[in-house]
Amino acid sequence: MLADRYDLPLSTTSAAARDAYVEGCDRALTFYPGALEAYDRALAADPAFALAHAGKAQVLLREGKVPDARAALASAGKVAAGLPAREASHIAFLELVFAGKTDAAIAALHEHLATWPRDAVVLSTAANPNGLIGASGRLGQKHAIAVLMDGLAPKYGDDPWFLAHHAMALSEDGQLAAARPKIERAVAMKSDNAHGAHGFAHVCYESGEPDTARAYLSDWLPTYPRDGFFHGHLSWHFTLIELLTGRWDDALQRYRDAIALDRHSGGPQQRISDGAAFLWRSELAGHPRDAAAWRALHGYAKEALPQPGNGLYDLHVILAMAVMGDDAPLEARLQRMEALAREGRYPSGSYLPSLARGLSAFERGDFGGAIEALVPLIGQNERIGGSRAQHDLIEATLLKACLDAGRPEEAQRLLAARRPGASGVPVKGMTAVH
Repeated sequence: MLADRYDLPLSTTSAAARDAYVEGCDRALTFYPGALEAYDRALAADPAFALAHAGKAQVLLREGKVPDARAALASAGKVAAGLPAREASHIAFLELVFAGKTDAAIAALHEHLATWPRDAVVLSTAANPNGLIGASGRLGQKHAIAVLMDGLAPKYGDDPWFLAHHAMALSEDGQLAAARPKIERAVAMKSDNAHGAHGFAHVCYESGEPDTARAYLSDWLPTYPRDGFFHGHLSWHFTLIELLTGRWDDALQRYRDAIALDRHSGGPQQRISDGAAFLWRSELAGHPRDAAAWRALHGYAKEALPQPGNGLYDLHVILAMAVMGDDAPLEARLQRMEALAREGRYPSGSYLPSLARGLSAFERGDFGGAIEALVPLIGQNERIGGSRAQHDLIEATLLKACLDAGRPEEAQRLLAARRPGASGVPVKGMTAVH
């Protein structure tokens, strides 16, 4: 019987379909271009190859092509009758994910991996801070991902894809000493892995080594295709490094070249979060507002993500709405989040509406109101998903609010409580209290 890269049997009897499927999975897992084309070749060779339909659905979903993704998954379901147990479970799991049934999907994830731990495509949905567990709204999810990866590590050995994700999970859980050798091993074994470069940037950030990350990305990013899904996001990491190290002109040039709406390689959610995060952080660091960029981002966000759904991306939509003074629609969005939370259908619950009102107060210049709203939320940032580096936007905003409200002692307490080792947060005026 034919098998995939991880020695799992495949139901197709076509060697051509198998080879194209394996290539599609490799490209999808490493965030390299060509996954969709490879899956299409697999389906041309075997139209009834359910896992190729399912793989295509995952790539389309992350690119923001939701109707096409649902159609691809439906095609997998139509040919799923009589599949082996592993492939049937794989597709049933993805159906739960696509349906937004988070708790059921997490339970199915653990059940599936207990039987088929080397199903990397299923694992990939949960192995990163923005995945199924990361976006669950649960406190303690970073540690949960690290525990999941620890348990699976013996099954993957020195697989570079797994090592990169394991390192990232450990880094997000504060286990930097364990993360470092894994990420170094991962990038040494396989350089053409965008998740490896991403994990390296994060480990350096959490270790307070922006110059090391800058040197690495300076060499690696030019080798990565401009249409690679992570090119925009890794460029955002580069701008974060430039802001931290005082290279504003370089940061602005990289933003214009790879993060601005017409240049970003990612899907709608990534474009909005990276763009808004750069613009907001640059202002906290004391750089001028780019009103035209905010206006374009606001218009795109309202069109591409009109309804709330994911905490991390909703945060950045909210920033754009607050900056543009779009108060009534913003309040309506927050009320919709609260209604969904009461129904148990918004993963971060009431946290994000509370956070949004604090950020809106900050934008209006009501720094006391921002502090009052944001301080009770300290320690709950992981409820929105995303990485610690992304959460630092919230901490930096609170620091700036304390400084602008003339409350330096509170800013000092925040800095003293900051996680050890992490890179700094560039906020204008912070040197006076650091």
